[in-house]
Amino acid sequence: MNLFPVLATSSTSGIAFTGIYIVALIGIFYFFMIRPQNKQKKAHEALLLTIATGDSILTSSGFYGVVIDVTEDVVIVEFGSNKNCRIPMKKDAIVEIEKGNAEA
Repeated sequence: MNLFPVLATSSTSGIAFTGIYIVALIGIFYFFMIRPQNKQKKAHEALLLTIATGDSILTSSGFYGVVIDVTEDVVIVEFGSNKNCRIPMKKDAIVEIEKGNAEA
């Protein structure tokens, strides 16, 4: 004979509610945190594929420069009006690209 039938059914429904609550929290976390970050990463990768010689760029450290040469992972950037200031840097450090003349 079960003296507490209400407790037996409430613990089963409590476990089900907890499971649904956890799944809902994971879904909310995915749609508000992970998905936008993946979209931003894909947009940045697409931006980096468009780099060409002569483009003006902004680096993640705030320097403006002009692309002199492009390889697979590295670009050579000329900073300032001094033509001897050419620095190789990773493509990942580029934040913005402004298309320029490819006559350089």
